Amino acid sequence: MTLTRETIADRLAEVGYIADRDLATALWLMDFLKRPLLLEGEAGVGKTEVAKALAALHGAELIRLQCYEGLDQNAALYEWNYQRQLLAIKAREGEDADLIEEHIFSEKFLLERPLLAAIRRPDPPVLLIDEVDRADEEFEAFLLELLSDFQVSIPELGTITATSIPRVVLTSNATRELSDALRRRCLYHYVDFPDVEREARIVLTRLPGINTALALQIANMVAAIRKEDLRKVPGVAETLDWAATLAGLAVQDLRQAPEAVHDTLICLLKTHEDRSRLTREVTDRLLGKVA
Repeated sequence: MTLTRETIADRLAEVGYIADRDLATALWLMDFLKRPLLLEGEAGVGKTEVAKALAALHGAELIRLQCYEGLDQNAALYEWNYQRQLLAIKAREGEDADLIEEHIFSEKFLLERPLLAAIRRPDPPVLLIDEVDRADEEFEAFLLELLSDFQVSIPELGTITATSIPRVVLTSNATRELSDALRRRCLYHYVDFPDVEREARIVLTRLPGINTALALQIANMVAAIRKEDLRKVPGVAETLDWAATLAGLAVQDLRQAPEAVHDTLICLLKTHEDRSRLTREVTDRLLGKVA
């Protein structure tokens, strides 16, 4: 049964992900049209978390393929267990060569990698193809073929057709331009940093013991920091780390604890340049804007 947009948003909130209406609509269309969903946006906005939350929502297995430069089909699809094959060949020395070959190229010696595993599960998993923009164009072309037919050909075993069709989520940080063919195959949603209200809700959802007013102050402060000239803008995960730290220090009001605020900005700022830019004077200036 396909969930409504409102139900999707509510169910995501139950598993700890606060989605806006546009994302809930994208996830609804993903199920309704049975299409992969491409999520694009800055690092740290929560794209990977969408796939994790989607798997939790449906009670499905999450299978993740982390893309990187030089990723090839073997690492993503399948490999043969060469060590076991060599041992099997040695154990069967003297037997008919054709029988040995048939034995060592059987399911027993096949190592599933994420893409093959995803189409062989009896129940549809969520397949996360993370940071697809880090892989090269050749791998992208191969991926497009797989996502079109949900079947693969293994020379020694023949064609393997999907047992169930996975829900596919692709993420991209836009480090390179993806092909038009891949974009046409997928639904598209741009994931931006959450606004202040939604980020405060995220903090309250993940850290239920935190003070509501403090969560709103933290969200306001992080929003102000993101507007500074930073090399690496803090993501939602950094916000949660900072909120947990401040709560652990028993901070109730950011404006009343400027020293603690400044000292703990290491939770948000991940480069020496950024830490140097946010001096105590800058921190105090930004605190002055916090409601």
